[in-house]
Amino acid sequence: MPSPIASPLLAFAVVAAAAALLPSSSSQQQQQAPAAAVPPQPRGFYINCGSSGKEVQGGSIKWIPDDGFTAVGNVSAIDKPDLLPVLATLRYFPDATARKYCYQLPAVKGTRYLVRTTYFYGGFDGGKDPPVFDQIVDGTRWSAVNTTDNYRRGMSTYFEVVVQGQGKTLSVCLARRPETASSPFISALEVIDLDDSMYNTTDYGRYAMSTVARSRFGCKGEILSYPDDPYNRYWAPFADANPMVESHSSIAPGDFWNQPPAKALKAGVTTSRGKKLTVQWPQAELPAATYYVALYFQDSRTASPYSWRVFDVAINGQEFFRGLNASASGVMVYSSMMQLSGKTEILLTPNDTSPVGPLINAGEIYQIVPLGGKTVTRDGMHFQIPPFLINGILSARYNFWVMKSSRPFLQFVHAVVAMEDLASSFKNPPPDWAGDPCLPQQHSWTGVECSKEPPVRVLSVDLKNHGLSGMLPDSIGNLTGVQTIYLSGNKLSGSIPDMSSMHTLTALRLDGNQFSGTINPSMEKLVNLKELYLNNNNLTGKIPGGLKNKAGLDLRTEGNKFE
Repeated sequence: MPSPIASPLLAFAVVAAAAALLPSSSSQQQQQAPAAAVPPQPRGFYINCGSSGKEVQGGSIKWIPDDGFTAVGNVSAIDKPDLLPVLATLRYFPDATARKYCYQLPAVKGTRYLVRTTYFYGGFDGGKDPPVFDQIVDGTRWSAVNTTDNYRRGMSTYFEVVVQGQGKTLSVCLARRPETASSPFISALEVIDLDDSMYNTTDYGRYAMSTVARSRFGCKGEILSYPDDPYNRYWAPFADANPMVESHSSIAPGDFWNQPPAKALKAGVTTSRGKKLTVQWPQAELPAATYYVALYFQDSRTASPYSWRVFDVAINGQEFFRGLNASASGVMVYSSMMQLSGKTEILLTPNDTSPVGPLINAGEIYQIVPLGGKTVTRDGMHFQIPPFLINGILSARYNFWVMKSSRPFLQFVHAVVAMEDLASSFKNPPPDWAGDPCLPQQHSWTGVECSKEPPVRVLSVDLKNHGLSGMLPDSIGNLTGVQTIYLSGNKLSGSIPDMSSMHTLTALRLDGNQFSGTINPSMEKLVNLKELYLNNNNLTGKIPGGLKNKAGLDLRTEGNKFE
């Protein structure tokens, strides 16, 4: 389960503090003198939910409307003064019968993405407090969305997760909980494709990573983001009672797997020579779980043969790395599967020969979230991802070797193409027919029954008398685990596709539609078929003899134009 403290750790004030992330129009005007080169649009999708069809400029980022990414929900403007443009509208989902409400974005299989959702309630529905609901990425429940405390403080809330694309689309969905009292909503959605080297020690065929904290130490003030970070990661300032120090050299982000921006390491916290440095970070308590932790260090002095310091790193009394040599070029130490709970204490113990005291410049921590799985349509081929170092070190000196030797193989998972094709072939499918059709189990598509144990398969589709129009796609035959299909009493048309590969199919009810053409002779190959209702359509030709004479088959064909 994702960390419940992700909300307060990753929050920003709507009017004051958030202006550092998305400058207001007045601050933009001040920055326009003298004129500076406009940075290019960062990679990925930046979606302004509920906007009126116009692009919105927020700082250095152009936000696009959400039309085309979702087919459900209503839009609302937030009636509050001085709001950032991207928070001035939202999309909400009042249909309580839908099991989830999804955005679907183009994706590339095997590509890693940073997904960020932003929420500002604004009392759009006349209520006092925002609703509590779930958010889902592909088939995995990612976290609960509870923005009440932040909203009462005049703040919006954002959540982040790092996932890997499993197919040609990536879905981000909201879903009601039993206690959800009003309509789930969303203000903004970002999906940013990351470089292959970034966060590459996690097995994304089994896990996602939910952001808990990302901080730059030894500084106060604004959150660092794009254009300083080309991936628009938010680096929050962190300062404590330890002395702060400015760095006199800049790192090269490309020398690090995770490519931290140079400004994130431009300052740090330190202590005197020979003393231990203790840092409580993050400041909130962590639930007992598994975490990915990355810490960044850089000697603050001007680069020279003498700009180095050596110290041991421990977290909560556990040895994290021994004899770390932090030079002016910088170094990252990480743990990809670390057990943590409660307060987190980072202890840096200097080597006896170190000429200066230890220091730390930045840190990232993510909670490891087991994936809920992925619905399959056939048994797919899977390649085992090789094991990785649990603890490792990366610096400019080691970068080439590590990247060459530990790039993960992709895990091939069969996509849910057939169900996606079926949804797109219906002109008016149920509103929750988007995202994963089966997962999470309590949020499967309306009318879809799935197996409970992996590999998760679609077992039944029941949308009789649902007012559907459209056609059946040829790819429906790929639903090889389906046992029953009930589509009676709709307005479906076109021909009935080849379903001969659906060997587990026992019942196919297509009566009361507008299907035309002939009965595909391949129907005779459905050895387990017990019910075939084709009555009251516009079918022509001859009924295959293998169906007429099939023992135990309840065949209904009246109301057609057969010979």
